[in-house]
Amino acid sequence: MLQKICNILSGIIMVVLLVLAGLLIVPYLLGYDEMAVLTGSMQPTIPVGSLVYVREVQPETLEAGDVITYRLSGDTRVTHRVIEVKPEENCVVTQGDANDSPDGDIAFDRIVGKMDFSIPYLGFIAMNIRTKTGIMVICGVLIAIILLTFIPEIFAPEEKKEKKQSTATEIKSGDARQNP
Repeated sequence: MLQKICNILSGIIMVVLLVLAGLLIVPYLLGYDEMAVLTGSMQPTIPVGSLVYVREVQPETLEAGDVITYRLSGDTRVTHRVIEVKPEENCVVTQGDANDSPDGDIAFDRIVGKMDFSIPYLGFIAMNIRTKTGIMVICGVLIAIILLTFIPEIFAPEEKKEKKQSTATEIKSGDARQNP
């Protein structure tokens, strides 16, 4: 019974880890940039902590209503909705869904890409996985999987352990008799 419980728990943990890894790695391999949302400027459409998947796009193809990510300064990137496209000026005007005023003109060369989709709260994991705490959590999960594998053996009744050992001894001695 204990072995079944441990197998189920380790199976669930492995499935969760595989799904999370898939959500973080597969889109990257398909050419998406992944960015975590740190502020509430796009709420309720994109909650804080979401992971936004952005793909490069020709700025001339953008339309009002598209959600884009652009470089603000340095490594800072902002994901807001396009409210106006100005092709003659090579810029767009954006605004966060929760903001009262537009961001102003965003030059085409500052646009990182257009958001294809987002996954709520996955950004918290992506942001924290590279921290000391995140690494400790990953190590703890791996240790838990290892323990769940060996706990049934540790707590198995002595009779079963002895029976397994005697069966193994019989098999070995039977092999010895067949091969003189």
